Amino acid sequence: MIKASEFKLLPAAPGLCPECAIKHGHDEPHNKDSLFYQIQFKIKFGRFPEWSDAISHCTKEARMAWEKELKKRGVWK
Repeated sequence: MIKASEFKLLPAAPGLCPECAIKHGHDEPHNKDSLFYQIQFKIKFGRFPEWSDAISHCTKEARMAWEKELKKRGVWK
């Protein structure tokens, strides 16, 4: 069994989000499906991220809009 603490990641490439390694605005969610984000989150918090984690840094309005759309698609937990 491999423990999350055994993983190491290189930093995201310049110009990409340091959390998810995807190019997006500061007011946009991290890409929950990014392998970089999933592994980095698992190392930090001991679990894999949910969409609620990926949108947690967004404005209230953006979080509400994303939650609504993710619920429509059946991927919000």
